[in-house]
Amino acid sequence: MNTTDIFGLHAVTTLLQRNSDRVRCLLIQHGREDARLQTVLDLASTRGIKMITQPREGLDQRAGGGRHQGVIAECEPLRALSEKALDRLLEQSDTAPLLLVLDGVTDPHNLGACLRTADAAGVTAVIAPKDKSAPLNATVAKVACGAAEVVPYIQVTNLARTLQLLQQHGIWITGTAGEATQSLYQADLTGPQAIVMGAEGKGMRRLTRENCDQLVNIPMAGEVSSLNVSVATGVCLFEVVRQRAGR
Repeated sequence: MNTTDIFGLHAVTTLLQRNSDRVRCLLIQHGREDARLQTVLDLASTRGIKMITQPREGLDQRAGGGRHQGVIAECEPLRALSEKALDRLLEQSDTAPLLLVLDGVTDPHNLGACLRTADAAGVTAVIAPKDKSAPLNATVAKVACGAAEVVPYIQVTNLARTLQLLQQHGIWITGTAGEATQSLYQADLTGPQAIVMGAEGKGMRRLTRENCDQLVNIPMAGEVSSLNVSVATGVCLFEVVRQRAGR
């Protein structure tokens, strides 16, 4: 069976707290002793997870240059949820759903950052097409700082059809585009919302754009014409949070 490595104290701690059944064993840096690492060791011990001590060089090599902070979890791969999970999440939601749709985000660092922001903003689920999307790998988990374990990540076969399904559930589809005539801050984002972020450079695909109920732009005051997709995601999601809080 294929395995994946999750490294970093926060990511491994969240994994042990939320989804310890995925963990096969922990690789611990020999000679490292500190309170944060001890917390991880205690969690693993209470869950009966095997722990193997290795020299730092071995962990460095295994992490491929990543900052492992003295611990690597060898675990079953994190898998995206199926389209059926989306209906269930919408039915179970007791508040106005807030969905993040990523159309063509292929960089794992950006996906991880988007998941982290989505968790902070209380997003119901993150949706992406199965094609031309970043995989849920160790880089995503590390950058997400535990959010990859808790934010539902749903990959769909046909994104345009999924947007239509969301509209049938009464969810307003707001797409982001630099050429949009309406500012993010002029739009009403208080109701059930799906915020659609396109790939850097190309933006949303044509069919995705055509299935949006409205398009908005993020006003840019300087010479830079666009933001990194994860930064733009944070701006958009927290404008929704601000409006819903009535501020």
